[in-house]
Amino acid sequence: MTDKTTPAEDDDHLIAQGVDEEPVEVNRRLYEGKSLMFITSFAALYAAFHMAALNGLSISEWTGIVIPFLPTFPMETWNFRIVHVAGALALGFLLFAGRIDFPEKGQETPILGYAAYALMIPALFSLGMAFSFAAEISSGKMWNGIDEGIRFSETYLFGLPLIVATAGSIILSWFHQRERSGLAAPDVVLAVCGAAVAAYLITIYGTLMRNSTGTPFAPIGISIAAVAGTALIMELTRRVAGMALVVIAAIFLCYVFIGDKLPGFLNSPPITWQRFFSQVYTDAGILGPTTAVSSTYIILFIIFAAFLQASKVGDYFVNFAFAAAGRARGGPAKVAIFASGLMGMINGTSAGNVVSTGSLTIPLMKKVGYHRKTAGAVEAAASTGGQIMPPIMGAGAFIMAEITGIPYTEITIAALIPAVLYFVSVYFMVDFEAAKLGMRGMKSEELPKFSQMVRQVYLFLPIIILIYALFMGYSVIRAGALATMSAAVVSWLTPYRMGPRSIFRAFEIAGTMSVQIIAVCACAGIIVGVISLTGVGARFSSLLLSLADTSQLLALFFAMCISILLGMGMPTTAAYAVAASVVAPGLVQLGIPLLTAHFFVFYFAVLSAITPPVALASYAAAGISGANPMETSVASFKIGIAAFIVPFMFFYNSALLMDGSVLDIGRAALTAVVGVFLLSSAVQGWFLGAVAAWFLRIGLIAAALLMIEGGLISDLIGVGIAAAVFAVQRIFHPKPDAAIPVRGAD
Repeated sequence: MTDKTTPAEDDDHLIAQGVDEEPVEVNRRLYEGKSLMFITSFAALYAAFHMAALNGLSISEWTGIVIPFLPTFPMETWNFRIVHVAGALALGFLLFAGRIDFPEKGQETPILGYAAYALMIPALFSLGMAFSFAAEISSGKMWNGIDEGIRFSETYLFGLPLIVATAGSIILSWFHQRERSGLAAPDVVLAVCGAAVAAYLITIYGTLMRNSTGTPFAPIGISIAAVAGTALIMELTRRVAGMALVVIAAIFLCYVFIGDKLPGFLNSPPITWQRFFSQVYTDAGILGPTTAVSSTYIILFIIFAAFLQASKVGDYFVNFAFAAAGRARGGPAKVAIFASGLMGMINGTSAGNVVSTGSLTIPLMKKVGYHRKTAGAVEAAASTGGQIMPPIMGAGAFIMAEITGIPYTEITIAALIPAVLYFVSVYFMVDFEAAKLGMRGMKSEELPKFSQMVRQVYLFLPIIILIYALFMGYSVIRAGALATMSAAVVSWLTPYRMGPRSIFRAFEIAGTMSVQIIAVCACAGIIVGVISLTGVGARFSSLLLSLADTSQLLALFFAMCISILLGMGMPTTAAYAVAASVVAPGLVQLGIPLLTAHFFVFYFAVLSAITPPVALASYAAAGISGANPMETSVASFKIGIAAFIVPFMFFYNSALLMDGSVLDIGRAALTAVVGVFLLSSAVQGWFLGAVAAWFLRIGLIAAALLMIEGGLISDLIGVGIAAAVFAVQRIFHPKPDAAIPVRGAD
């Protein structure tokens, strides 16, 4: 069967074509020929392996044919997570170069390549020793961490070659130059090292030695393998996510060994490297909640997003948004809110969504009159908001469910009102900006035909099926699998029918897309491991409690600052995982309900993407709009200002998290919407059709905060202040404090 990929004849009216195509990173290798075939097959098999494992599919069970070395499902949990991380390491090192500059053919550094191939010898030797250990154990040999012969083998025959190959190849990869279409020798060695780590850990954890981690009985090989695995994870994270998370992880690792020398609440008991590393590659660290979520829910929804991309459903989402909202004043900005929120919810990264949808929406926003920094800021704020949009919440909901034990459906229901408040606030902000500048919408001939978009509304079916299945009680894994299959089925109603080739392509896209988030989650697991094994989280909780004795609001403000600080430069999942380990336990000890505490840190970890000075989403948008990055980040902070206030209201009014009677929840939602309207009016200086003077804007801020607070008395006072502002504006016509900027000014 061949895939039909010829677009319909009347597609020339569509604005979005390939808007959900993944951008090619500057350090990604672009293979050709047999190398390309190998890498694409590896990526597709890696993603398909997860789909099979998560849904319990086994070729051996179905056919009765036992194939040697083929994994049987369901796999043991730790083994599955180890393979999950090892596969991402191998694929990531082969896909992403250690440096961003690629030489022309003939200008490589062959001597470094030869040195790397020399390191292949200890890497393969270490891998062979791991398999030999497995053979010895399967033959009945008792394995422990005390036997001198075993310690010698693990230290000098497995561990030393592994460390030499890992450290040497990482350093060589920083300097080795290889053309973009060619395999780099150091990266191949690093992939083998990752396999050696996985082979050893699966072998040893398959014995009773799993229970010995953190004790003197733990085999020394576990600690050595964990050192190598930690180094591999941090190096891959550097390649795919930059230095921010790597630096934070390095600081936490240093803290393990110097914590006993630090004063005050930072002081921790002395920990040997053997004890720490024998535990960090367990479910207390790297194999803990972050990898648990990335190996199940995140990879599943990456596959779902890849199927949407392969079936061109993502293009339809954006075109539908343009058809529905493009004619409104400042139309492209309102389209960005809808499209970026929807796509950002699925893809799990604010900056990545900015690059994909922003390449279309930002130029159009500039075209209708938005300043370039505002255009970038709107896209950054909308893409960031996608991370708090249920039901997927950029995978944050799944990590929250894993950490807290609260049912996933309860989390998504609780997230609904805050998400609505955020996007309503952003909508008001861009609408008032458009009103001040006298903008128009886009012309009908510039937009997709709404009638045709409505006829294709069935393309929303995968999302609808996903939500319906989740709330009908299906597991997240089963719901995600059904939604993924429905995306392939729905594609047969479009010109982009998914056949075997497109399905293979979707799995290949998913494998490639998953590398970054898996590396980031594993690296975040290192930080979580440090926090849990040193007890610094508990001591931080004590600090919050002491602050709360002075002022509970001060403790919340301090928790907000730490959550934003920990989240800067990190994707949503890693930012929340770290903040949840450090800050949330302290908030719970303050008496804040568990769900409220975790939503509090989740929101501020997400908002770090638009918070100066390290605002990744804003910087990505500035790169497209051509604006100053810092100015764009300040503007996006301003547009998303409501999101910085609403989390404080969770503490004072739990009805915003669907906790209370229907009447209480409805009143809280309604008054909060009015509150964010007033807040947006105050920030933008535009209230009910007129520019507001400075003292009126102060009154609007006061009214907004009182309305968002949610109490009956505070609501009445807020309404009274808003009415007084309106009366003063209409009766006395106070002169605006600043001139309205010229439309389209740059």
